[in-house]
Amino acid sequence: MDLRLDGKSALITGADSGIGRGIAASFAEAGADITIGYYSDQAGAEETASMVESFGRKAEIAQGDVGDPTAVERIFATHDQAFGSIEILVNNAGIGINGPIVDLPFESWERVIRTNLHGPFLTIQQAARRMIARGQGGRIINISSVHEEACTLMGSSYNASKGGLRNLNRTAAVELGPHGITVNDIAPGMILTPMNHVAISDETYLREAESQIVMRRAGLPVDIANMALFLASDAASYCTGSTHFVDGGWMLTWPPV
Repeated sequence: MDLRLDGKSALITGADSGIGRGIAASFAEAGADITIGYYSDQAGAEETASMVESFGRKAEIAQGDVGDPTAVERIFATHDQAFGSIEILVNNAGIGINGPIVDLPFESWERVIRTNLHGPFLTIQQAARRMIARGQGGRIINISSVHEEACTLMGSSYNASKGGLRNLNRTAAVELGPHGITVNDIAPGMILTPMNHVAISDETYLREAESQIVMRRAGLPVDIANMALFLASDAASYCTGSTHFVDGGWMLTWPPV
């Protein structure tokens, strides 16, 4: 199967590190030009841009808070100016702030929901308007989490945001399908990224966690990038509205017995 993205451009939020960077590299290797969205890590975004350019593709950097409508408009304006059209959107930006419901400050709850749920709504809206106007379809990929199903302790805001994203994904698929736009959700399990710093820094924690995963290993950004590349390609033209778990089988045994 030849998964190529030649002649296409993608906007990837949260592409300054981790999963977003892995997807940017995969898409660039497959022939796509990339806008790298980031919030605060400009150096990381520039490093991703250099990686994209190493594959001979064009890279643009766009800073902004995906939960802010004005910032999202600015990000898309940057993409428009650089590439003229958008064929692929990847909603990868996300944060997690843990704490018990009874103690979690509203400001923390609101920040997570704003980034993880308002952000995809705003970017889907902007991308879909452009894709519909162009009349050639498109691909929208939302990076969710196994926590759209597995509700863990201390994760009320994160769990709620990812559960909401699942149904936003499904609703967008229904509305945008007649325009040839597919909308799919990738739900990663334990992936070794800066966001999962405990698994990277604590060997004991990592080994215990991996013992609960069917494949007996944590995932890597490339594992998510491979699925994203498939969903972005022509090979996935009849796939829409689904959650694709990339979790090493972890959800097969959740909760642990």
